[in-house]
Amino acid sequence: MAGTSLAKERRDLRQQEAQDKAAEQASQVDLNAQWQDPMMAPEQRQFASDLRNPQAHRAPDALPEWKRVVQNKDQSFGKRTSMSIKQQRESLPMFKFRKQLLDAINENQLMIVVGETGSGKTTQLTQYLAEAGFANHGMIGCTQPRRVAAMSVAKRVAEEVGCKLGEEVGYTIRFEDCTSPVTKIKYMTDGMLQREVLLDPNLKRYSVIMLDEAHERTIATDVLFGLLKKTLKRRPDLKVIVTSATLDADKFSEYFNKCPIFTIPGRTFPVSINFLTEPESDYLDNALVTVMQIHLSEPAGDILLFLTGQEEIDTSCEILFERMKALGPSVPELLIMPVYSALPAEMQSRIFEPAPPGSRKVVIATNIAETSITIDGIYYVIDPGFVKQNAYDPKLGMDSLVVTPISMAQAQQRAGRAGRTGPGKCFRLYTEAAFQSEMLPTSIPEIQRQNLSYTILMLKAMGINDLLHFDFMDPPPINTTLTALGELYALSALDDEGLLTRLGRKMADFPMEPALAKVLIFSVYHGCSEEILSIVAMLSVQTVFYRPKEKQQQADQKKARFHDPHGDHLTLLNVYQQWKSSGYSNPWCFENYIQNRSMKRAQDVRQQLVSIMERYKHQIVSCGRNTMKVRRALCSGFFRNAARKDPQEGYKTLTESTPVYMHPSSAMFGKPAEHVIIHTLVLTTKEYMHVTTAIEPKWLVEAAPTFFKVAATDRLSKRKKAEKIQPLYNKFAGEDDWRLSAQKRQGRGGGGGTWG
Repeated sequence: MAGTSLAKERRDLRQQEAQDKAAEQASQVDLNAQWQDPMMAPEQRQFASDLRNPQAHRAPDALPEWKRVVQNKDQSFGKRTSMSIKQQRESLPMFKFRKQLLDAINENQLMIVVGETGSGKTTQLTQYLAEAGFANHGMIGCTQPRRVAAMSVAKRVAEEVGCKLGEEVGYTIRFEDCTSPVTKIKYMTDGMLQREVLLDPNLKRYSVIMLDEAHERTIATDVLFGLLKKTLKRRPDLKVIVTSATLDADKFSEYFNKCPIFTIPGRTFPVSINFLTEPESDYLDNALVTVMQIHLSEPAGDILLFLTGQEEIDTSCEILFERMKALGPSVPELLIMPVYSALPAEMQSRIFEPAPPGSRKVVIATNIAETSITIDGIYYVIDPGFVKQNAYDPKLGMDSLVVTPISMAQAQQRAGRAGRTGPGKCFRLYTEAAFQSEMLPTSIPEIQRQNLSYTILMLKAMGINDLLHFDFMDPPPINTTLTALGELYALSALDDEGLLTRLGRKMADFPMEPALAKVLIFSVYHGCSEEILSIVAMLSVQTVFYRPKEKQQQADQKKARFHDPHGDHLTLLNVYQQWKSSGYSNPWCFENYIQNRSMKRAQDVRQQLVSIMERYKHQIVSCGRNTMKVRRALCSGFFRNAARKDPQEGYKTLTESTPVYMHPSSAMFGKPAEHVIIHTLVLTTKEYMHVTTAIEPKWLVEAAPTFFKVAATDRLSKRKKAEKIQPLYNKFAGEDDWRLSAQKRQGRGGGGGTWG
């Protein structure tokens, strides 16, 4: 009893102490502070305002810890510094050459400007031209190879000019136009300028065109080279400036009728290059070990690591974060910052912030950090020597995302990143012998490794019919050109003479691959244009499904609710229609693991497609629940991408009999249909079909009578003749023992054999 009363007394005493402590804390609490739920851990707390936030498609606790560390509020693009914008502009290498540059532009109609990334050419040159009065006779247009670069540079220049983005300074990317009638400086992707040439071959709205980052050699840039050479002859008052960060300017000058080259020296310091002594099998592990070694043993300075894609970058960030955590608080802090195109803009802008004193940052980037952006404070570059490239096989009609070695020019670009702020070091995770003997001098231009059907349709719509003699800097392979022409002919965009049909001209007005454009046009005749518009808009954005590493099972369960037994196109339609019926709400996306940002973009794309359809006075009608009409409409554009179930495994395409496989993320995975159509074929670990839908084979004959015909019933087809009967394996039997004739002989021989 004494023990019990003593325990009770102690408990009361502890309770009293806790109450006194709570009262003391309560007296110091700021009543204006956010309300705190004492029962909930801080990282689990969630507010309605968070759900209304555009980034609310993911719960705070759904993010891995390393991502929560790098999350931050909206930032401005550009360098973080105490200097005023005027001082920053005057500190750039470009500023010293302003007068000579403007004089040279006045004297020459066409000019090549070579300047290191970071010299300020992208942001300053357009402003100098506007200040010199070039914008009084028309807009100053500047093309970028990437959407991210066009948006971020426009935002930065708008800050420098002191205007709201979209007024004097704006940008245009596919399905997004942020300009107004007063816009003087316009940044855009090269594909958008290519579309403008289609509508106005003389580009009357522009006084100066600047093709920036021309050394990246995207398809659209290469086509613009040829188109602008023609436009310059018709418009002597138009100025064209081609800017490049690498030293292949002589090739550009030769192509542009030996035009002058203006070189701007960048702020470069010496960079010491370190190669591996012997080849390393796992470049990713080696790269992360190198980051840790630099952090623990090298003097102050930030690190830039080049990797190939989002998955690799996210994995590396997580591993580095865990390794740093394991080392404990005695080691200086390492800030881990990823950069790739799918990241939200505010997370991308974090990379420009200087690291706090006593700590170091590591920026883990795709090849976007090679040329498009300049990050101050980088002293160490780690270059594993790889890049992820899209290569197209014209015979199979398949894109393959392949990790390939970079070129020598790219390796030099990467090393140059280390010498911007002071003398730096570049760690190349390959041997010097590999650099000399295994790398190409320059990258293969995109025009030689991509599907050209969209590009050729554009050129035909511009009236350029002689493609073989079009003035390409590097002509595309004949095979790829012929495949693209064959594809356009099968889609009825070209006639027997190879000339554009009326349908083809209509297809050229839709900024998307020709097959999708045809599906949209034909959906009107099938009576399902309302549904096809939503599907095409959903296919035009990056994936809408969010699948965080920590919650893959829950995400998959939510995704399965949208699955349509007939395939992925209808699954995407279900997602869009349910989002629409929820009132386009963010919390709905959040609950269903759907990317709200992608859905908003799909909505914008859809509205723009509706306006193009209305221009042609097409009726937008719905098929209601009769989704068979949707699948028939899809056949009208994607009949070439049909596949049949293979008895052995997977599927085989109808055109080339290539073995292909259902992607595990497909709604039809594990529930195979006899015939399917495929949106794209991508070779990663296997030849995967991305976005598939079940169809009836007779629809193919209706959609493309020139391409398919009904098989004769009275004889075997070539395919059936070529098929061999594969007997089940029996190791005791001879090779031909399974044949009926062999078994008959055996029976006659009196050996008692039967026909079992």
